[in-house]
Amino acid sequence: MLQFLVRRLIVAILVAATVMTLAFILTRLSGDLAISIAGPNATQADVEAVRKAYGLDRPLTVQFFDWVGRAATGDLGESYFFKTKVSTLIGERMPITITLGLTGLVIALLVSLPLGILAAVRENTALDRVVQMVALVGQAMPSFWLGLILMITLGLQLGWLPISGTGSWQHFVMPGIVLAFSAIPALTRLTRAGMIQAMGSDYIRTARAKGLSRASILLKHALRNAAIPVVAIAAVQLGFMLGGSIVIEQVFALHGVGFLAWESIGKNDFPVVQSVVLVLAVIYVALTMLADLMNAVLDPRLRGP
Repeated sequence: MLQFLVRRLIVAILVAATVMTLAFILTRLSGDLAISIAGPNATQADVEAVRKAYGLDRPLTVQFFDWVGRAATGDLGESYFFKTKVSTLIGERMPITITLGLTGLVIALLVSLPLGILAAVRENTALDRVVQMVALVGQAMPSFWLGLILMITLGLQLGWLPISGTGSWQHFVMPGIVLAFSAIPALTRLTRAGMIQAMGSDYIRTARAKGLSRASILLKHALRNAAIPVVAIAAVQLGFMLGGSIVIEQVFALHGVGFLAWESIGKNDFPVVQSVVLVLAVIYVALTMLADLMNAVLDPRLRGP
C-alpha cells in the first residue's frame, strides 16, 4: 500500500508541475504582459516602467522559478487589477465554487443512481434504451445552452428560482442542475454496468434462494457493491465540475473562482489567471488521488505488487 501511495503522489506532483508550466507559458504566449498592464494608450516609457516594476524584464526562466518557489509557500503573488493578494481573492471566492460543485454532484447522484438501477433491472428493454438515450443527450448538451433554457423557463416564465446571484440556496439549484448534466451520463452508465454485473453474481442467486424480497436484493446487496466504483468516480466528477464552473458561474453571475478567472482574463490580470488554473488543477489531482485510494482500499488488486 505504501508503494501505491508513493507512486500516486509522484504522479500528482508531476501533473501539478506540468500544469504550472503550461499556465505560465500560455499567459506569456498571449502577448507582452507589460503592454497589457500599461494599457493601449501607454507610452514606451510607461511600458518599460511597468515591465521593471513587475519584474517582467527578467529572463522567463527566472520569472518562472520565482513564481514556482513562491507558489510552493502559498504566495501566489498580487493581482494587477484588484491590488490584493491572489491567495486572498481565491480564498474569498472558493466557498461559492465548492458549494456549486457539491450541489451539482449531489443532484447528479440523486438522478444517475435511480436511472442506472432502472436500466439494469430492465436490461435490453425500451426503458433501458430510453435511459441510455437520456444519458447520451445529457452528455452532448452544451452547458451554457441548458443554463439559458433553465433561466428562461424556471426563472423568468415560472418564477420558481432566482436566475443570478448567491443570496440563498435557491441560487445554486439551476447552476447545480446544469453542472450535474455533465456527470449524470457517466455515473448512470457506471451504475447500470455495476448493477448488471452484481445481479449475475453468486451471492445474488444465494439471496434469491433464501427468499429475500426483490427490493432487499437490489438495494441491500446489489447496489451496495455496484455503488463502490460510482462513489470513487464521483470524486473525479467533482473535480470536473469545479473546472467546468468557469462557464456556469459566468452564465448565472455567481462570483466564485470561475467568475474570478473570467474577470481576470478580460482585465489581463495574469497572476490571477495562472493561479486559478493551478489551484483548480491541484484540487482535481487531489480528488483523483482520493478516488485511486478509495479504489485501492476496496480492491487490493489495484495496488500492484
